[in-house]
Amino acid sequence: MDILIVDGYNIIGAWPELRKLKEHDLASARDLLISKMADYQGFTGNKVIIVFDAHLVQGIEKKYTNHQVDVIFTREHETADERIEKLAKQLINVRTKVYVATSDYTEQWTIFGQGALRKSARELLVEVEAIEQSITKKVEKIHEQKPMSKIPLTDEIARIFEKWRRGEK
Repeated sequence: MDILIVDGYNIIGAWPELRKLKEHDLASARDLLISKMADYQGFTGNKVIIVFDAHLVQGIEKKYTNHQVDVIFTREHETADERIEKLAKQLINVRTKVYVATSDYTEQWTIFGQGALRKSARELLVEVEAIEQSITKKVEKIHEQKPMSKIPLTDEIARIFEKWRRGEK
């Protein structure tokens, strides 16, 4: 299994859509990132963990799952980088590849030295946009396909039934 650990605020600051949203609503920017990462996780099958620094949300450490994505707010005085390094060290094994998404150059080299692979914010954005396009195309294709009936119907009968379904005469 592959695991992607995301430096939450680093990605929010790097992606134009999230950066703009953050200026007036940080919570919405976090929620949108979590939603996009849930789509990423569902499409790729990779486990996603998002880590946010505590300095922007004061209090004790908080962990929860949202859309099957693990979300961690670090303890006060613990940076996301420190938590990401600990997580990478714990999760790396022979069967698990760990990727860390951050554009923090120092952090990239630190986790790379531990055996994790890096993904820049830009690389992740390009990958997420490609996944969103694939999902959109699949949904459009499903909607374009004529629903299959258990009883074979002529096109004329199908149109009549569709009018009845819509309440038309």
